[in-house]
Amino acid sequence: MRFAIRRAAAARFRSPWRAEAWLRLACAATPDFHPCFGQLVALRRAREDRWGAVATAQDATQRFPRNPDAWMLLGEAQLMVFRQLDALTAFEQAMTIVERADAALAAGEIYFRQGRHPEAAARFARAYAAGGGPEALRRNAQALYRAGDEAAAEAALRLWSEQVPGGTERLAEVRAELRAERR
Repeated sequence: MRFAIRRAAAARFRSPWRAEAWLRLACAATPDFHPCFGQLVALRRAREDRWGAVATAQDATQRFPRNPDAWMLLGEAQLMVFRQLDALTAFEQAMTIVERADAALAAGEIYFRQGRHPEAAARFARAYAAGGGPEALRRNAQALYRAGDEAAAEAALRLWSEQVPGGTERLAEVRAELRAERR
């Protein structure tokens, strides 16, 4: 398998078709989920074959349904073809397998764009609990402001200000920015 991946890397710029063939071979030969699936999705996207990227990611989830990385790959591929609900399903599936900050942030972002702010706030809170850091708290506060829960948004912002360098000094500025966005 490593041989196929090295051959794909060597052929990537000279012959993308040959690189894809080597990566398909590596994906078919791997007994467990391997980064070669992500490399194949990236190569297909670079060649503007977004539906081929989705098919590769779907194959990964069918072969390795208990692997959260496969579901994350599918969610990202679904976003490439503007299928937000399918991407949301994939990110939620990744979170059912294991709590992941990146999956929760991605799901929260989709909910936020759909105007479903309470669901977005819940996903951003899960992202923070899974190790998403202060950005997850800021996004949580933003979604809470949009949902109309100012007390919870203020609590999230106070916690955010304690974790970010210079956060206490920037708290009033960020609060004003988030409140202005709500209008």
